[in-house]
Amino acid sequence: MSDTDSGTAGEERTLGGTFPEETAPEETAPEEPVENNLLDGAQADTSELLLDTEGQKRIAASSAYPLEQRLEAFENIVESQVGDTGMNRARNIEREVGLHQLYLKFEGGNPTGTQKDRIAFAQAADALRRGFEAITVATCGNYGVAISLATYLAGIRAIIYIPEQYHTRRTEEISLFGATIERVPGGYEEAVAVSKRRAKDDELYDANPGGENTAIQLKAYGEIAYEIYDELGDAPAVVALPVSNGTTLAGVYRGFIGLYRRGKTSRIPKLVAGSSFKKNPIIGAYIKNLPRCEDLKADQIRETKVNEPLINWHSIDGDHSLEAIRTSGGFAAYVTDRNMTDFSRILREREGLSVLPASTAGLIALVNRHKEQPQPSDRYVAILTGRK
Repeated sequence: MSDTDSGTAGEERTLGGTFPEETAPEETAPEEPVENNLLDGAQADTSELLLDTEGQKRIAASSAYPLEQRLEAFENIVESQVGDTGMNRARNIEREVGLHQLYLKFEGGNPTGTQKDRIAFAQAADALRRGFEAITVATCGNYGVAISLATYLAGIRAIIYIPEQYHTRRTEEISLFGATIERVPGGYEEAVAVSKRRAKDDELYDANPGGENTAIQLKAYGEIAYEIYDELGDAPAVVALPVSNGTTLAGVYRGFIGLYRRGKTSRIPKLVAGSSFKKNPIIGAYIKNLPRCEDLKADQIRETKVNEPLINWHSIDGDHSLEAIRTSGGFAAYVTDRNMTDFSRILREREGLSVLPASTAGLIALVNRHKEQPQPSDRYVAILTGRK
C-alpha cells in the first residue's frame, strides 16, 4: 500500500525540501523509468569477492579443518572485505545548501552494499566460534543479504524471515547464497518475533537486534566512528544517519565515546537522526520530548518501496539511539518519501553516488535544520548506503 501523494502542482522542489515536522504530508515516491529506478535497494556484485576469498572460504566453511584455522580464515575475509568504506567531501552539495565541509561516508562499499555487512560478518564469526550450525534473522531485505553472504562464507546455514507484504527485490541474492527464506504474515516486528522464537526452539544463533548479541552489533557499528576519525583526525561536529531500529546510530555513538575517553578526539559529535514521517518511535519520542520511545499503532503504519528500510512501530534499540541523540546534543526529524527520492536523485547527479533513498533521511534532517538555523563552519558527516 502506498502513501498518498499530496504534492502541489507546479511546486518548486529544492534540495531535500523543507516540511514542518508535525504537519508534513505523507507522500509516495514518483514513478521512474526502470533504467533510472532508485528504489530497488542496495546491490553489489559479489563475484570478485567470491573469487578473491575462494581459498579462505574453502577453509572457513569446512568442518574438516580445526575451528581455530576456520576462524582465522574467516577473520581474514572480514578484514579484507568489510569496512574501510570511502568518505568523500561533497563540494557540489556544499555549494548548493551552504553547509561547510560536508563529507559523505558511503557504506555502499561493503560487500552487499550496506552497513549491515558489519554486523552480519561479526555475528557469523561469533556463531562460528560458539559452534552454532545456523543463524536466523528477520529483515526487510538488506540485512538478510548480508547474513546470507556471511554465513555462506563461514559454512553456516541461514534462515531469513521476511514480512510477506514487503517489496524487497533482494530475495534472489539471499537465495543465491543458499539461505532459506520464510515469508511471515504481518510486518517487520512480527517477523522478528517469529525468528526469535525459532532461534529459541531450535537453538539457532539469534542475529536479530535487541537480543543477547546487541553488544556485538554496537561494537561492529562503532567501527564507522573509528574510520571517520582516521579520515578526519578528530570527530566532526555532526554525524547524520537514517534510523529504523536505531542500532547503527547507537553503535556509532559508542564508537565516538570510546575514542573520546581514550583522548583520541577533542569532542563527541552531535548525532542527527532522520526517518520516515510519523513512522518511527525514535523520532516521535525526540519531537514529543518523551523519556523513552513509545510504540506506534501497528495498524497505522504503511510501507512503501521508499520507506520500508526505516519504518517501525517498535524500534528495538530505540532507547539507546534516543539517549545518544540527546546526550550528544543532536536532534531528530521526520522526512517524506518525496524528500528521500529527490535527494537520492540529486546525490547521483551532483556527487556520482547511487544512494538508496531511505539512507538520505539523516542528511535531509541536517540540511533542513541548516536552512532554518544556519550551522557554524565546521565538519559534517552523513552516513549513506546504496548500490555499487
